[in-house]
Amino acid sequence: MKTSQVSRKPLCLVAALERSVAVKGSQLQPSLAITFELYLEKYWPGKKKMIKFFLMVNKQGQTRLSKYYEHVEINKRTLLETEVIKSCLSRSSEQCSFIEYKDFKLIYRQYAALFIVVGVNDTENEMAIYEFIHNFVEVLDEYFSRVSELDIMFNLDKVHIILDEMVLNGCIVETNRARILAPLLILDKMSES
Repeated sequence: MKTSQVSRKPLCLVAALERSVAVKGSQLQPSLAITFELYLEKYWPGKKKMIKFFLMVNKQGQTRLSKYYEHVEINKRTLLETEVIKSCLSRSSEQCSFIEYKDFKLIYRQYAALFIVVGVNDTENEMAIYEFIHNFVEVLDEYFSRVSELDIMFNLDKVHIILDEMVLNGCIVETNRARILAPLLILDKMSES
């Protein structure tokens, strides 16, 4: 029992540190970034960010949402997105949704006309990310009442808020739908009054 308590404590502290910085609307200061990296190294030696990027793409190959958790130059992003989209859209429905691509893995799911593609490091559990994608779509469905591509296009800021509530610094930090939607519901109430 002591080991589970010890292993949970660092994640909560890291999430609290990152959320406090995110709430203030500022980026990580160099001293906080260094502290965070040292903290990760202490509790998770050799731990890398598990999620490298998150993409939402339609069947025509147009990117509707992209979020990167590691620095990638703009011109390399477009090339990466083009190659990733081509490799995912060219696969048939009978093929596996996990692809080994360069030095990482691609996990994708198709929902109607949208593909959600997540790039992760090569040691990550594919099924956990596969379920994370499904949870993300269920949260969108709950908020938008049957989400569509147009909902995502016209409410991109809200979709980013949902994704930011679920993933922080490349790590999944929240899966509870009520907690994920709480900030959006508060913002909606504030905008109504």
